[in-house]
Formats: sequence, C-alpha cells, structure tokens
Amino acid sequence: MLKRLDKIRFRGQRTDVFLDLGDSPNTSDTECSEEILMKPRPSLEMKDTEELQNPAGPGTLTMPAAAIQDYQRAETDRLNDLKGHLEIALLEKHFLQEELRKLREETNIDTLKQDLEKERSKRLDLEQKLNLDKETMYSWLQAWLYNRFGAYIGDFRFQPEENTLEPEEPLSAKRLTENMRRLKRGAKPVINFKRNLFALSSWQSVYTSAFAFIIYMNAAWHGWAIPMFIFLAILRLSLNYLISRGWRIQWSIVPGVSEPVEPPKEDLTVSEKFQLVLDVAQKAQNLFGKMADVLEKIKNLFMWVHPEITRKLYVGLWVALICSCLIPYKLMGFMIGLYAGIKFFLIDFMFRSCPKLRDKYDTPHIIWTSLPTDPQLKERGGATLSRRVPLSRSYFLSCPGGRWQCETGRAYNTKKGAFHEVFNLSGDERPLAVCENGWRCCLINRDRKSPTDYIRNGVLFVTENYLCFESSSCRSNSSKKNKVIKLIDITDIQKYKVLSVLPGSGMGISIATPSTQKPLVFGAMIHRDEAFEAIFTQYTKKVTMTTATNPET
Repeated sequence: MLKRLDKIRFRGQRTDVFLDLGDSPNTSDTECSEEILMKPRPSLEMKDTEELQNPAGPGTLTMPAAAIQDYQRAETDRLNDLKGHLEIALLEKHFLQEELRKLREETNIDTLKQDLEKERSKRLDLEQKLNLDKETMYSWLQAWLYNRFGAYIGDFRFQPEENTLEPEEPLSAKRLTENMRRLKRGAKPVINFKRNLFALSSWQSVYTSAFAFIIYMNAAWHGWAIPMFIFLAILRLSLNYLISRGWRIQWSIVPGVSEPVEPPKEDLTVSEKFQLVLDVAQKAQNLFGKMADVLEKIKNLFMWVHPEITRKLYVGLWVALICSCLIPYKLMGFMIGLYAGIKFFLIDFMFRSCPKLRDKYDTPHIIWTSLPTDPQLKERGGATLSRRVPLSRSYFLSCPGGRWQCETGRAYNTKKGAFHEVFNLSGDERPLAVCENGWRCCLINRDRKSPTDYIRNGVLFVTENYLCFESSSCRSNSSKKNKVIKLIDITDIQKYKVLSVLPGSGMGISIATPSTQKPLVFGAMIHRDEAFEAIFTQYTKKVTMTTATNPET
C-alpha cells in the first residue's frame, strides 16, 4: 500500500482544480468539513496580497511586484502540499477499509466463538479440579456426613399436616352387602376364639377344661403365666404359617367346637336378593345398636351418671393404687394370675350355671347390666318428671299443639291437640318413650266396604293400656275416625305381609280383637319390627299383670 502511495505525485501548480470529496470512496463528514473550510482560503490570500501591495494603507507606498509574486508562489506551493496529504489520507483510508472487508470475509466468527467457549469450559474444569485438590479434611468430612446421614436428618423436618378428605362412596345395596360379608370374614377368627374360650370356661369338654386349668394354675404358681401365653401365641402363628403353605390343619382349643360351614353360593332370585339386602340392613342396625350401647355405658360410667356404680369404680381405683405402691409387682402378678384362673374356670362356671346366684353376687355383671344407655336415661327422666309433677287439665289446654318441655313437666300432644283429648283417654295416658312421635302407617279395616273407611292414613301410638291410631284425615274436633284398642282386648298379634307378590317379610302388623270379624292390619310401616316389638312387649306385660291380679280372667 505504501508503494502505491509513493507513486502518487502532484505535478504542476493548479489552484483551481481540487478533488471532489463527495466522489471519493468512504469519506467522512469531518473530512468534507475540512475541505469546505479550506476552499475560502484564496479570498483570504487575495486580501493578504492587497495588504502586501499596500501594507500602510491607501496613502502609503506599495511593495515591489517581485516580492508579491514570490509570496503568492510560496502560498500556492503550501496549498498544493496540503491537498496532496489530504488525498493520500483519503486513499489510505479507502485501502484500509477494503483490506478490513477482505479479512472479515476470510475469517469465520462463529468458529472463533465456539473455540472461545471450549477454552472457557476447559478453564472452568481446571479451576474445579484445583478447588477439589485444595479441599480440606473438615469440608470432606462434612460432605461425607451429609451424604451419609442427610436423608435421615431430612425426615425430622416439621411439616404442616395436610387434611385430606376421603371421598365418600354413594349408597349401594351391593356395596353394603359386600362390606357386611367382609366384616363377617374379618371377625371370624375373633368369634371362633371367643367361642373356644366360652366352651373352655363352660366345661363342655371336662378333660380339656381340667387339663387347661391344671396347666394354667401351675404356670401362675411358678410365675410362668406370661411366658405360657407368649408360647401359645408362637404356636398359633406357626400353625397359621403351615396353613398358609397349603397344609390342611383344623385345630381348636376345645374338641367339637369348629367354625360353621357356610352354604355354597347359589344364584338368587330378585326377591331373595331383596330379602338378603333387608337382612344385611337389619344386621347392620343391630350391630350398630350394640356398639352404641357399649360406648354409652362406658361414657355414663365415667361421667357419674349412676353415682353408686361410679363410686365403686372410684374406690376400687384408689385401692389398686395403694396396693401397687405397697405390694411388690411379683407378688401382685402372682395374686392377679391366681384370681384370673379361679374366676375364669370356676366362678364364671358357677354363675353361668346358677343365674340367681349370678344376679346376687357377680359384681361386674351387676354393674354392667345396671349401667343405663342414653335412651334409657331419656325414658327414666320423662317418667320421673311425670311422677314428680302431675299435669292438670289446664296444663294440657294451655298447649296449642305438639310436645313441649318446661320446668314442671312434659305434655304429650298430637298435631290436633292434647293426646288424651284426641283419643278421649284419661290424663295419665301418654305414648311410650319408643313411640313418642308415633309410627306412620295406614289402617286397613277389611270389615268395611267403603274405600274411604277401608284404608286410612295416620299415626300409630302405644300407651301403657291402649293402642291408638290417629287418622290424618279426621277433623281437629272430631275423633270418629280415630281407633283406640285396649291391649287386654287383643286376641292375636303377628307380623303381616299385605302383598304376597312383593319380596321380603312384609311391612305390616295384624291385630285381632273380638269386636272385628277380620283382623285389623297396620301396613306400610317403615319401622315395622320396632313397632311390633314394642306392642308385643307391652301387650305381654299388660296380660301378665292382669292375670296376676285376676287369675280367673
């Protein structure tokens, strides 16, 4: 490039010919401005020439013409030199830009960037290796402990408990039946074990019970009762393991006590399936009722509902506390073991064989049977209030309708007035606790031929002396369509099925009296079994009392 620039020479003195900067390649604004500033220079030179020609002003002498020409020639040479340098610089810039463009085209920038990234990653890897080499023993031990025990330490972090609601399954007869069968299968081992213990305590097999009594008393005497029970548990688990491996072993504590064999499953008809669902529902109802009775008795025992019974428990706990503080545990275990063996094998057998003796001296049995449930407490409370404050006629008249509770007593009313006024009974007649709200049903009087008298919808009540049916179609001031039956006048009572084509055992109760040719039927009762039990119990009680007071009747 320098050789090319050296070849450029400016020949002659041409003041009026200049390079057009606008046509030159890649010129900048600065270069153009410099050229523009340099163009007005000749005018300045002319002024200087004039001043040189007359430096002292118009009134002075002028310089010689040779001096003026020399001065102009020097200025022209100087301007030509500046112009040549400027053109050289512009050409140099042009050539440099061309070289830069060629270098950019020849060089791949992406490849250089990739190489740079590789070098950078290598540098980071080298730094990490250097840091690992410089790691101290303490940091290594800390990392090892965290990697070894960090997972266990993380388990002890406290986290808020998540309350997840389990989705409830819709009501299904099939699901209910299957759950009851699962419950029966799950409770079978427990029931079988309880049956064997009952047979052992009842001395059904004299040799087995005597052998078990001698072994247990010997173990309790030598302090081996607990090891004996543990050995029996291990023996039972071993037998279960053999049974699970395919061995056919049927073993029971008492010979002759075996599990009941279930009948083979057969295809059931629609009515049989419906009856099966009803049986399952009845079993579930009875099971829940028994569980509720047990829980309510335990609650009432600890809540001082029956103070006399709870006082015995309170005193017994204090005696047990004092004995546990004074008597050594070995001696106490020996005494408890002997008492449990004698109680299980001898005392329970005597009490079970002699019910009267059990009712007098079996303290746990007396306490448990004496504990009331919540329905019994409710019934006793209502009876106590009615005995304490007799309700007068004005009390019943002051009640517009429905049952009400006050500080002095309770009035049992129906929707159409006081109970005793609706059925024209004495003031002391009231519904039993089991049917305070009555049972919805329909009365079928087969002696009547009119459709309005043949079937009536209403509510059935049971009192101590009467069976009362309140018709829902009767007027508030009229009781012609209501039905009142004395319990002692009933000649026959039994469960009844109105339509034989329907599955199940029916939802009606048939009651025969001397005043009717055909028995009256109370049908469409949802709680038929409950109503039948209450009516039959009160009927039996009334007949027994009447027979006791008047044997001839």
